[in-house]
Amino acid sequence: MTTIPLRTLACGLGASLLLASCATVSPESRVRAGLIDAGISPRMAGCMAERMADRLSIGQLRRLQSLASLRKSHMGDMTVDRFLYKVRALDDPEIFAVTSKAALICAIDR
Repeated sequence: MTTIPLRTLACGLGASLLLASCATVSPESRVRAGLIDAGISPRMAGCMAERMADRLSIGQLRRLQSLASLRKSHMGDMTVDRFLYKVRALDDPEIFAVTSKAALICAIDR
């Protein structure tokens, strides 16, 4: 039986943990992907996700994720005002405020 030195084992374990943490998807990239899936343009989605990911809870982000199914029923890009109308229907004032502020800032920054 071959024995592995403790130092080598520890280094290997540490390296694999670091690689695993890099492989996880950040909340910002998940928000961006969800916005794109909902029909928002990639540029606008990236800008909005940057502002939304830190301001909303995981539960709120999951509720927003439910809007990704909208694009399947509406072909083509969704307008931001139509998306905000759907966000308002979630009946969470904080989600609406954060999302609409992000959309406004990103529309101005274009």
